[in-house]
Amino acid sequence: MIKYVLIFLLSVLISSISQIVLKTSANEEHGSFIRELLNIKVIVAYGLFFGATLITMYAYKQVPLSLGAVLEATGYVYVALLGRLILKEKLGRNRIIGNLLIVIGILIFALG
Repeated sequence: MIKYVLIFLLSVLISSISQIVLKTSANEEHGSFIRELLNIKVIVAYGLFFGATLITMYAYKQVPLSLGAVLEATGYVYVALLGRLILKEKLGRNRIIGNLLIVIGILIFALG
């Protein structure tokens, strides 16, 4: 099952990357509504998200539904870290505490 858990975590990471790509596109000027929706970053981001969804479905072959919901929460941690590294967003105290609580919750679930 550990293989499928790692695959699941990979799918969450890919989904988080797609969110960062969408955010970078949203921060740019596009000139028109159509160009805002149909630019390479948006298309790639939705492609990544679709791929992540397929990977998640594959991982659910062995990952229990209850564990999947917990693993999905790692996306908040990924987005915070990627936002800091790529978008240069600040990690405020509340965000750090929230992410620590998420990690603690995941660990409690995994050990319980």
